[in-house]
Amino acid sequence: MDREISPLTGDYTNSQISTLQNAVYIRLTTPLGSWWANGRVGSLLHTLTREKDVARVGLLAQQYAEEALQPLLDDGRALAIEVSHSQPKNGTLFLFIQVTDNRGETVTFKHPVKII
Repeated sequence: MDREISPLTGDYTNSQISTLQNAVYIRLTTPLGSWWANGRVGSLLHTLTREKDVARVGLLAQQYAEEALQPLLDDGRALAIEVSHSQPKNGTLFLFIQVTDNRGETVTFKHPVKII
C-alpha cells in the first residue's frame, strides 16, 4: 500500500491506495528523462501546453500517454492499458486511461492536459 498522490494538487493525501494510480500520475506529469531515479520515467505531454486545440493534438496526447505507460506493461505491473481522449475544445483535453493491474483489477483514470 502506498500513500495516495492527489492528481489535483500533486501532494500526498492521508489515504492509502493499492492501485497503480501513483505510477500512472508520475509517468504522465513528469517530463520524460527528468526523473532522478530512472531516465525512462515520464512523458512528452508537457510539450503540448503550447499547442493549439486541434484534433491532431488529441491523438498526439494519446500516443504520448501510451508511450509513458508502456513500462508498466513491460515490468509486469499491468496486464493491459487502454488510453482514449476527449477534446471539448475549451483549452483542455482529457485522457481516459483504463489500467488492468497484475491482479486483474481494472481502474480508470481521468487526466487533464492543458492546451491553448
